[in-house]
Amino acid sequence: MRALQLQEATGPDGLVLCELDDPVPTDGMVLIEVHAAGVGFVDMLMTKGEYQIKPELPFVPGAEVAGVVVSGGGLAPGTRVAATTPFNGYAELALAPESLVFPIPDALPFDAAAGFVVNYQTAHLGLKRRGRLAPGETVLVHGAGGGVGTASIDVAQALGAGLVIAVAGGAAKQDAARAAGADVVLDAAGDWKQAVREHTGGRGADVVVDPVGGDVLAESLRCMAPEGRLLVVGFASGRIPEIKVNRLLLRQHDLVGVNYGGAIGVDQGFSAEAAAEMFGWIEEGRLHPVVGAVYDLADGAEAMRAFAERRVTGKPVLLMR
Repeated sequence: MRALQLQEATGPDGLVLCELDDPVPTDGMVLIEVHAAGVGFVDMLMTKGEYQIKPELPFVPGAEVAGVVVSGGGLAPGTRVAATTPFNGYAELALAPESLVFPIPDALPFDAAAGFVVNYQTAHLGLKRRGRLAPGETVLVHGAGGGVGTASIDVAQALGAGLVIAVAGGAAKQDAARAAGADVVLDAAGDWKQAVREHTGGRGADVVVDPVGGDVLAESLRCMAPEGRLLVVGFASGRIPEIKVNRLLLRQHDLVGVNYGGAIGVDQGFSAEAAAEMFGWIEEGRLHPVVGAVYDLADGAEAMRAFAERRVTGKPVLLMR
């Protein structure tokens, strides 16, 4: 099979397209013929050797795929699925744990399904389970032109948010946030805090989705509603923030961690339940996954460079062609 193998932990430059032996499923694993694979933050960190999980080199990155079942598990061969893989997704064939393989609706194409797996599961986990979003509440989404951001906008609308405010840098990412369904789009370089207060009548946001970190987290606390929940999703800015917790006390704010991979280890059933609910929303027309840039497998290194340099909007996807 063709695969994009990481031979040196030097980032995208360490990725090499090569021929490898087909994987063989073991108990509890499903062999999938991959049609598309998502490019995400974890994949980027793994190519640099900066993720907490460090497979022995060489290995094939890729944590989310969409395709059809070949063998293994309880699903019939030929079933259209999306799946989370430990890694090994950037290949024509990949293995995934049976508990993390989900049949997908016919209305969902493979490229959208591959980009759906981690980002939409993260958005659902954060907004529904961890953030307890109630219908009519206001959601503020940072990094709103990226994969997690666009997914969070989409899921927030499906959950009945009253107002979804997006913060993004640059015209292309702001357009992506609008396309994902944001009600209000603000410039990350502007005074978005004041704008959030104005759009909420001075009350602030009930739930904040923050995949950026750095100064964004502390500044977000200044435009949150009483009893607001700030979802810590990641640190795309490159800096893990530190805050003074008296602000949480004064305004009764919750600072909430959202970790899709970590949640799987605590509750293996949540992912399948969330996927089933969201696939139902897609069939009802309540959810509209947005596909970002699409690359051929051979161009996977360039896809990773574009992602690392923040030149992409939405969720980049590799097609096995």
